[in-house]
Amino acid sequence: MELKEKLLSSFMAFEERIDVTSELHDVRTSAIKNFENKGFPTKKEESWKYTSLNSILKNDFSVFPKSENTIEFADVKKYFIHEIDTYKLVFIDGVFNSFLSSTTHDGIDICLMSSALNKPKYKMVIDNYFNKIANKDESLTSLNTAFANEGAYINIPKSKVVDKPIEIMYFSTGSEAALLVQPRNLIIVGENSHVQIIERHQSLNDNPVLTNSVTEIFAQKRAIVDYYKIQNDNLEANLIDNTYVSQQKETNVSVNTFSFGGNLTRNNLNFYHFGERIVSNLNGITIIGDKQHVDHYTLVQHSTPNCESHQDYKGIFSDRSTGVFNGKIFVEKEAQKTNAFQKSNNILLGDKSTINAKPQLEIFADDVKCSHGCTIGQLDETAMFYMQQRGIPKKEAKALLMYAFSNAVIESIKIPELKQRITKIIATRLGVKMGFDL
Repeated sequence: MELKEKLLSSFMAFEERIDVTSELHDVRTSAIKNFENKGFPTKKEESWKYTSLNSILKNDFSVFPKSENTIEFADVKKYFIHEIDTYKLVFIDGVFNSFLSSTTHDGIDICLMSSALNKPKYKMVIDNYFNKIANKDESLTSLNTAFANEGAYINIPKSKVVDKPIEIMYFSTGSEAALLVQPRNLIIVGENSHVQIIERHQSLNDNPVLTNSVTEIFAQKRAIVDYYKIQNDNLEANLIDNTYVSQQKETNVSVNTFSFGGNLTRNNLNFYHFGERIVSNLNGITIIGDKQHVDHYTLVQHSTPNCESHQDYKGIFSDRSTGVFNGKIFVEKEAQKTNAFQKSNNILLGDKSTINAKPQLEIFADDVKCSHGCTIGQLDETAMFYMQQRGIPKKEAKALLMYAFSNAVIESIKIPELKQRITKIIATRLGVKMGFDL
């Protein structure tokens, strides 16, 4: 049975397993019908022109894990930012693990999506926010909505600065021959509040995994959100990450994406403006090799005046790896005084590595400052020669140049311990040991 048919036939059984309100049933039913009509995206769609899911969908994925699995903290400690104290939401094969988690309801809600969806006290919040900013026409987002049950629910009330970062961790144990997981995250950050969030998906063995994740982020007036996505999985893991951000006036939201591992990674990142003096920051570093594939698809929709957006993506590709950058800035007629900047810089280290870049501007306002730039090239041979002449070995000189190339994005990390961790991951990917931290 093909995966699409398996999912359609599993939908009714899924709803019977959980408590579903009539409102949620209607939302799920509409979503599964949209997925049934559209199916999985193909390269015939312009937005998926350079990314094919065909080889992944041939796996016989289990839609629901057959049993709950546990893991020891010692086995996964290295994946956490354990140098500092954090709130933790940990899921194993899509199921919440209370032993490894650290949640709270003390003035803020850092807890489970399943609780929020099914408990009456959260009904008003769910009615106002769940599935309100996600693209209801996008087939994989619809698939996630149909089966949405577990994930992170974070609600920060007005004027709260969260005292420590929040880590959202999804582990796959490999107990299934192939597993499909569909986490759903809902994050609401109240007026004048500030939160830092780190998200990671990690497989613990080499069995194929397909993660179809959806995250909705709502930033209320003057909120500050720093979101970090660490994508450093093994070569049998596949991630489709759909993130939707709603910003009210004077908010500042940054999403930083670090793509180093995995077989196929697709990041759909969508920002929507609903007020003036908004700042949106989209940063990314991609360093891949072998036959890895990373696709960044971004949209910033400027709907209101006096707002800014800044996109800075760096890519380093070796072997037969493939990168895709499809970035779109949309400026509506009312969005005067917009300042929108987009940049995609890429280095190809091998003759068989590929980057497909498509920066796009659609501007309907006449008083704006918008620009985009894209570069694709190799390392500067003159700089390499200069460094080698001063006694730096070729491998280290190459790594130093690539560090410098990535440094602007690394500097955007506001958690020192995470910055150090990312620096070490980059050094590992480049195959060197550096005597300093950036």
